[in-house]
Amino acid sequence: MHEAPLLAPRGTLHAAINLGNPLLARAGAGPGTAEGVSVDLARALAAQLRVPLALQVVETAAQAVAAVRSEAADLGFFAVDPQRGEGLRFSAPYLLIEGAYLVRSASPLQRNDEVDRPGMRVVVGQGSAYDLYLSRTLQHATLQRAPSSQAVVAEFLASGAEVAAGVKQPLQAEVERLGPAAGGLRLLPGRFMVIEQATGIPAGRGAAAQRVLHRFIEAAKAEGAVAAALRRHGVEGAGVAPPAAPSISAG
Repeated sequence: MHEAPLLAPRGTLHAAINLGNPLLARAGAGPGTAEGVSVDLARALAAQLRVPLALQVVETAAQAVAAVRSEAADLGFFAVDPQRGEGLRFSAPYLLIEGAYLVRSASPLQRNDEVDRPGMRVVVGQGSAYDLYLSRTLQHATLQRAPSSQAVVAEFLASGAEVAAGVKQPLQAEVERLGPAAGGLRLLPGRFMVIEQATGIPAGRGAAAQRVLHRFIEAAKAEGAVAAALRRHGVEGAGVAPPAAPSISAG
């Protein structure tokens, strides 16, 4: 198809799959393999383009962003953030995910707006959407960066920090798995942010490639492919993003 050279100029669609958010992807049975919502979308796009798919499985969102910016990968799946815009062109969001705070049961904190206080240490995965967002918004609390999103709770427990930040559902799973052994853990009610998950391509691929990506994502939402992937992989706590008009990057 004439669209294939726009998104997969090497004849194969190279997709960076980030394992940092388990709602989107998790490691597969073999080395370098993965499964999940983002993998299903990458397969569907490769099928539409009629090209083979090659996965580049990485541990963090920062690694996925770097792979796409450098054009080592043709496509990535990221939380939209202004700091990630340079060197990338994004689709509209396909999922909305909540970010939450985790504390010990004995913590005096009861609300999200109580976290930003002097002396509060908030553990985040380095380069994650939460790291980028909280770096801009926290005025008094101190960010403490774990090597990856998967390591946040372990870092939180080992360091004695007051708060951990991340995707709501995996944090709740850690409450249930580790809570008794850790002396009790809980999530603060509600959320501190909504994460828009989108796909991104190298900026140099141009506006025409971005329009193809936009049409693919909007069709995947409208025709039920995103919702079906959520059901197939048993994902709870993420919702299909609403329809969006094209927003094409300049340049």
